[in-house]
Order: sequence, then structure tokens, then C-alpha cells
Amino acid sequence: MKDKGAQTSVSGQQRKHYIVQPGGKLTGELRVPGDKSISHRAIMLGSIAEGVTHVTGFLEGEDALATLSAFREMGVTIEGPDNGEVTIHGVGMNGLSLPDNALDLGNSGTSIRLLCGLLAGQKFNTVLKGDSSLAKRPMGRVIDPLAKMGAVVGSNEGKLPLHVQGGNTLYGIAYELPMASAQVKSCLLLAGMYAKGKTTIVEPAPTRDHSERMLKGMSYPITVDGNKVVIEGGGKLIATDIDVPSDISSATFFMVGAAIAPGSDITLKHVGINPTRIGVINILRLMGAHITLTNEGETGGEPVADIRIQYAPLKGITIPEEQVPLAIDEFPAIFIAAACAEGRTVLTGAEELRVKESDRIQVMADGLSSLGIEAIATDDGIVIEGGTIGSGEIDSHGDHRIAMSFAMAALQAGGTIVIQNCANVATSFPNFVELATGAGLELAELDD
Repeated sequence: MKDKGAQTSVSGQQRKHYIVQPGGKLTGELRVPGDKSISHRAIMLGSIAEGVTHVTGFLEGEDALATLSAFREMGVTIEGPDNGEVTIHGVGMNGLSLPDNALDLGNSGTSIRLLCGLLAGQKFNTVLKGDSSLAKRPMGRVIDPLAKMGAVVGSNEGKLPLHVQGGNTLYGIAYELPMASAQVKSCLLLAGMYAKGKTTIVEPAPTRDHSERMLKGMSYPITVDGNKVVIEGGGKLIATDIDVPSDISSATFFMVGAAIAPGSDITLKHVGINPTRIGVINILRLMGAHITLTNEGETGGEPVADIRIQYAPLKGITIPEEQVPLAIDEFPAIFIAAACAEGRTVLTGAEELRVKESDRIQVMADGLSSLGIEAIATDDGIVIEGGTIGSGEIDSHGDHRIAMSFAMAALQAGGTIVIQNCANVATSFPNFVELATGAGLELAELDD
């Protein structure tokens, strides 16, 4: 978790807090920013492709910009971003160059873990670092399997900074993921491109497959068979155009807000509905939410749709464990829906939430309890009794998804909610306050 005493974010912003007034509803049409996972991968793969990759819908949040900056520091010419448009002049699989300094990835776990795999296949040494929150997150989950491939990655007892040694011969391996993690899977796929032979990855449960889709879209030899992914070393990427859909993780806050606030009726435009990412839709529907999809189509191999959410009373459920990997980033907001539902909601099989930007199980349980909701954290989940949300002060611990989730809770609160440490919202959703207030949330953002 981010140090409570930290006064600035990695970008040098002052610490921010939200003051959210109770009541209201969400209405209208809006488009949330581009998908963060796809934005990261577009920069990474476009940079090592042959030719020029044009990206539209790129997320101009701090996390994705950290990835963009890292590749610029490794010699890639990248134009933009300009209103979500980025042009990447690929340097080919072996065209990256030694950066002058350590690569600072800020708050972005995706950047660090995926880059670790890609840089293990380069000829030069690299140091990867991040902010105080990222420095607490476990990196052994990528270091250990990379070592099996012949990579050498030094660390501070499995934490940042990471020292990635270049010049080693990598070998393809067969690896069963011990946990469902798209970041670990993608790290090994990127390393597998530089390995001799085939790398086979078996997942215990489906996770987001943006890497696989983009690799196929850029003509790289990769096969997917159920929960098994096989990639061949020694191939090449061919540049292409990439249209990044709106991020379903960002859309989730508005979905939950509309689901809990009577009179709400909101439509979220051009949202990615990749089957490995729609757990939040499935879970909210099981709780009784009124959600309809229209204008379904496909862009760049990714399914998209407009999502309309109208208020309907929610009921507590036992969340099916098979939905957990499909909604892993959306659970802070789902917990707010559970707090407003009738009856008990039980989540199990979600221990991954304890090693995100914060311990999202404990931080959400503490926050809900401070607002008068009975929430009991367990080792791998939480038990929430639906009730009446009160007023209070929340410490988001610098976790952007915690901050935005509790902002939406104010729609059903009995009084003002103050949320501390909100600067990191800019990492994934830089215009959250503007869109939220435009849709009907009475939110003020202040510097401490």
C-alpha cells in the first residue's frame, strides 16, 4: 500500500482528495477513456514491430504514458499522443537500444511485469523501478518462470528495483501458471518471442487475452487452444493500425453508480467486451442489474458494444469463482454494489486482490466498515452485508480504483464522503472527475 505520509505521486502531483455529496443519479451518454491493458500492449508491440503502427483511442493516463516514455528512452520514435492518436515507428525485434537511465514505470504493474519479459530477450542490461506503491508489489511471479527460461533478473527480495540482464540465451518452456494472471502470462509470451523453440503456457482459469489477440493481429506465430497458449520464438511483428476500445474497467464505476442510484439511465459508448473481461457484467446481472448491449461489433480483433445501465434493485449473491479472473480489477466497484444490495454477497477465490495497488480486500473492507456497512475480509475474499451507506472519510491508500469506487458510493450515502489520496486516479482515468460530474455525481477535487 502507498505510504500514508507520501505527499506527492510519482508524477509530482500534489496529494488530492475528493469530497462527494450524497444522492443524485447518473444519466446521459459518455465515452470513458481507452482500455489501459490494450494501450500498454500497443506501445510495446508497435515498438518492436516492423513498420509504422497507428493507434487511436490510446489512454493518456500516467500508467500508459509511463510505458510510452520507456520505449522512447530505448530509442523508439513515437509521435503523440494527440487526442488519443499515437504513431509508433517500429524498430524491429532487436532494434531497441540501451536507455541512459533506469526506466521509471511509476505506478504501473502491467508495465513492469510485461517489460521484464521483453527486456530479458535484449542484448543490454536494464533497471526497472517504480513508485512507493509499486515497490511493494511481488515480482517473483515473473522472475521465477523467466529464470526457468534462462533469464537473469535481480531484485530486492522479489521487489523493485529489477535488474534485467541482457545477452542471455532464452529457451522455450512449458509452464503452468500457479495463479490466473494475465500479466504473468503476457510477460512469458513476450520473453517467448526471443526464446529458442516453443513456449507453452497453461492457465488455471481464463484471463484477459489482449496480448494473444494483438500478437495474432500483428502476424506473430501464436496458437491458443482452450487454456493453453503456445508461442514460437524467432518470429517477427508486422505493424498495423490499432483502435483501442473504451476500458471496461473504467466503465465499471459508472455501471455500478447507475445500478445503485434510483432514476439512473446511462449509456457507455464503444466499450471493449472481450470475453475475458466481462465478469463485471455477468456479476451485476446475477445481482439483478438491468444491463443491455447494443451496437455490438469488432475493432482490431477486440469485440466492442455500447452498454446501457438502468437502475434496478440489487440482491446479494455468492459470486461464482469462475467469474473472478474475468473481473479481477473491477471488484472494488462491485463491492459498492454489494453494499447497496439486499442481503449478503460472498466472494471467494480472489486472493490476487491482496497484491494489487493496495490490499484491495482489506482496504475496501475497512472503508465500507467506516461507512456503516458490515464487511468482513477473508484470506481470499470478502463477505458484505447490504445495508445503508453512511457518511465518513476514506483513505484510498493511493489506489485509483478504491478512490473511484467510493466516489460512486456517495450516490446512495446518507451524508458526505471524503476520499483521501486520489492523485493516482490520473494513472488510469485522467478525466474521471469531469465525466462523473457531467453524468450527475456531485464531486469536488481538492489539493491538500
